[in-house]
Amino acid sequence: MTEVRRNDEKNRYEISVDGKLAGFALYAGHGEQRVMYHTEIAGEFGGRGLSTVLVTEALADVRANGQRVVAVCPLVSAFLRKHPDQADIADQVTPEISRWLEKTLDA
Repeated sequence: MTEVRRNDEKNRYEISVDGKLAGFALYAGHGEQRVMYHTEIAGEFGGRGLSTVLVTEALADVRANGQRVVAVCPLVSAFLRKHPDQADIADQVTPEISRWLEKTLDA
């Protein structure tokens, strides 16, 4: 069984397979935006399409919460290019967002 959940304590979405953590997508909250900056799937779970499931569910959660996404993560950005129907909740990565994220992650 595959499950995706938002873990606000760790600022990430997590995907589990049969109860075992298979990967995650890190985010930082910036007002009404969820800045997604890194996605990772464990090697043993690779090739199963789990990153697509993870990003799909994460974007559904962002949408359901009335937020917008900023895809700093190359995987999330590529997903949005392949799924333009999801891009209506996406904001561009700006220099200001990049500087803010860098400061936030360094803190």
